[in-house]
Amino acid sequence: MGGLVAGIDEVGRGALAGPVVACAFWIDPKSVDQALLLQVNDSKLIPKKRREELAKKLSFLSKECVKYSIGTASATEIDEINILQATMVAMKRAYEGMSILVDKVIVDGNKTPNVPCPSLAVIGGDRISISIAAASIIAKVYRDSLMEQLSTEFPQYGWYRNAGYGTKEHRTAIHKFGLSKYHRRSFNVSGSD
Repeated sequence: MGGLVAGIDEVGRGALAGPVVACAFWIDPKSVDQALLLQVNDSKLIPKKRREELAKKLSFLSKECVKYSIGTASATEIDEINILQATMVAMKRAYEGMSILVDKVIVDGNKTPNVPCPSLAVIGGDRISISIAAASIIAKVYRDSLMEQLSTEFPQYGWYRNAGYGTKEHRTAIHKFGLSKYHRRSFNVSGSD
């Protein structure tokens, strides 16, 4: 792919609470330390502390060699339009927030958002593309931090540990305390099949 290419990835699709978060990320690999690029990988494969360090390093790179934007779709939006459509909305918002116009986007997964440039879906893209992997790291760290903040309002759900995913601790708290305003009511939050 020639021209400026941004990678897009999302996190939080399978959570029971909180938004789905997407990041659009463009990087000029020729202007960035190669040792740093070698550390960038799918956010799920990187331990939390290391992921946070990488997100900080990536976000503090020169604005000439890195541009990125975060887009979100709330639990309410997820319930209204479904998780797939909300994911596409978050991705489109991330794309629209970019401070540069890119020529193409590559997206981790099998669907692309409706953006005004050519796009390509790549299954496992966060393990192939530096820009998608960087997007996954930035999005994951952003969402985890957001869920930690929301946990101060609703500490009983343990979001600072589980990021809103359906852990046993989280499901037990839902049974005991009910749903918060950040829970996705269209999801099977009770844990029963």
